[in-house]
Amino acid sequence: MRASILAVVLFGLLAIASAKVYFQETFDDSWENRWVKSKSRESEGTQGKWDLSHGKYFNDAEKDKGLHTTDDARFYQISAEIPTKFSNKGKDLIIQYSVKHEQRIDCGGGYIKLHPSGINQEQYNGESEYNIMFGPDICGSSTKRTHVIFTNKGKNHLVKKEVKAESDEWTHLYTLVVKPDNTYRVLIDSKEVQSGSLKDDFDMLLPKQIKDPQAKKPSDWVDSKMMADPTDKKPEGYDDIPAEIVDPDAKKPSDWDDELDGEWEAPMIDNPEYKGEWSAKMIENPAYKGEWVHPLVANPDFVDDDNLYAFEDNKFVGFELWQVKAGTIFDNIIVTDDMAEAEKFAELTKAVQEGEKKMFDKAEDERRAKEEAEKPAEPETEEEEKDEL
Repeated sequence: MRASILAVVLFGLLAIASAKVYFQETFDDSWENRWVKSKSRESEGTQGKWDLSHGKYFNDAEKDKGLHTTDDARFYQISAEIPTKFSNKGKDLIIQYSVKHEQRIDCGGGYIKLHPSGINQEQYNGESEYNIMFGPDICGSSTKRTHVIFTNKGKNHLVKKEVKAESDEWTHLYTLVVKPDNTYRVLIDSKEVQSGSLKDDFDMLLPKQIKDPQAKKPSDWVDSKMMADPTDKKPEGYDDIPAEIVDPDAKKPSDWDDELDGEWEAPMIDNPEYKGEWSAKMIENPAYKGEWVHPLVANPDFVDDDNLYAFEDNKFVGFELWQVKAGTIFDNIIVTDDMAEAEKFAELTKAVQEGEKKMFDKAEDERRAKEEAEKPAEPETEEEEKDEL
């Protein structure tokens, strides 16, 4: 019994010891020592500027500062090097960070990217190769989703499922969990909003089955459910009914002058008796065989891959965005292989969220109290005036 308990304890200690935090960032005053601002858009004047801000509502004026977009209609491109290049093969991969669209963003990105070695940080842009792109993207009412994109064999693959995104002005925590069994989970504020399989929910693999190229629909196949009734005949005189007739209620105006205005003609109106072009009534087709289904065969080009989740080279994180209306704040980034570490780091964001709500509620109470105090006194009623006399 003691031996088994000891084994469990040792296993737990080993798991803790093996947990890796590859990257984490809370944006203190030394943040510019770790992050490189891209210059790729400077020459055209569309390079956005970054600073630190805690926003209008916060919990701690110093601890809650995050990376902040400042100028409208700009590109925002910045990256930081992960101290040690790592592979996530055989391990969980968790990417987590907070996003605060304090400007109530109308069109712009809020996603983070995980990059391999070799990117040029000073010229970092949308063409820079990445392994994973994750996070919210908002543009009007038509686009409001959380992107989950994996790069595989040089192509970027967007998840086929819809993943919701938050678009209010409060801080939200976004978490992507990728596991060695080729599954993924997306959490917002620590609650799962989507999950699935990398094999099923992305087009990284060719389909296992394809339509049989040798199969063709038989020439005598009838897939029309209805048919014209061959016994139905056009009524005699049907085509003699005109589409328009002279308006029987029309009368020649009293001031009409035939010599000046010409011969008066009554206007034409739609004929209520006209039924349009004749067609035979439709009946069920006795030869109907149903919709023809193209048979499937195994795809000879299909190759399974159990390593869709794995990237041998992870070396940078970055934000590469376009924003019509700036004011987004990013904070509390962590890249790790241990969910417990991510959950512990999430407490920083939860404290921010609680502080925001308290500060907002206090401001609202003060606003209402001020409005009440400034409200003009209502005039006395006649009865109150008589009582005073």
